[in-house]
Amino acid sequence: MERRIVAVIGPGTCDDETAERAREVGERLAGAGCVVLTGGLGGVMEAASKGAREAGGLTVGILPDARPETANPFVELAIATGLGEARNVVLVNTAEALIAVGGGYGTLSEIALALRSGKRVVSLGSWEPDAAVRAASSPEEAVAVALDRSVLT
Repeated sequence: MERRIVAVIGPGTCDDETAERAREVGERLAGAGCVVLTGGLGGVMEAASKGAREAGGLTVGILPDARPETANPFVELAIATGLGEARNVVLVNTAEALIAVGGGYGTLSEIALALRSGKRVVSLGSWEPDAAVRAASSPEEAVAVALDRSVLT
């Protein structure tokens, strides 16, 4: 069976509440059997990776630099692109859906790329620049919408 790949995007630094939401998103995605894809660095990316690893999931980080050792400690597979912010295109093209938790301009650029590519985008306290971005009020709802579940589990 092919595993679904869902990206969790958000800022490299965040407050504790945002980190906890991202951690729970990662945990729930891993619990659903998904590969959790992030930008591989700190903040939301690290928290989502931590939650996924704690739940026994596979975590992949698409890094902006050419050094895999820059990945956060919860990334199991570090892909060192050397592409800088252009790595966002790789992340978007790899994921079937994206969950944005918090966010700065890098997150906004990923959302824009995802929308342009026709990917499902869920906002959990993040940007909603278009009606196609689905807002979620909890990590549970964000994962359900990203996986297109009609009933929350």
